[in-house]
Amino acid sequence: MKTRNVVIHTGERFEVPQGIQRIDHRSTHGWQLRYGGTKLYSDGARGAAAALAAARTELLRRIAKLPAPSRLPRRTSGHKRSDLPVGITGPVVRCRPGSSTMDSSLSVSLPRYGETPLRRSVFIGTQNTYTPERYLAALAKAVALRAQAEAAYQRAATKAKRAEAQALRAAGEAPQRRAKR
Repeated sequence: MKTRNVVIHTGERFEVPQGIQRIDHRSTHGWQLRYGGTKLYSDGARGAAAALAAARTELLRRIAKLPAPSRLPRRTSGHKRSDLPVGITGPVVRCRPGSSTMDSSLSVSLPRYGETPLRRSVFIGTQNTYTPERYLAALAKAVALRAQAEAAYQRAATKAKRAEAQALRAAGEAPQRRAKR
C-alpha cells in the first residue's frame, strides 16, 4: 500500500498509508479515514500517534470487509451521442478487405485491473442480415460481456487492495513515527 511522510503541526513525522489524511485546521487536529465513508480520529488526549494507530486499524478492517473503490465510470459521459451503456459503442459499419458486403458490430471495452482494457467486437449482421432483433441480441451480449469484465475488475481490485493491506499489517500495527528534525 502506498504511504507518504506527513509532518504535523507539532513537527512530528509519520508514515501514513493511502486512505488516511491529516486534518490540522484551527482547533481540529486528527487523522481522517477516507475509505468506505469518512471518520475523524482526533488527537485529543491520546496524541497523534495513538489516533493514527486507531485510524490504521479501522482502515485495515474496512479494506478486509468492503470492496475496493472502483474508478470505472458508472454513467455515460455527456458528450456521448448514443444511448448505449458505458463501454459500448456502435454500431460500427465497415466493409472488410476483399468483400463487397458491409457488416456491422458493436464495440465493447473490457476493463482489466492493472492492465490496458481489451476491445471486443460483437457481430450484429451484414447489410443483408441486419435486423432490429439481431441488434438487440448483440446489445444484450455486449452488455453481458461488459458486466463480466467489470465484475472481474472489481474482484481483482479488491484482491490487490487486500494484499496491500496485508503488507501494511505485516509492516507493523504501530505507526512509524520519526524524530523531530
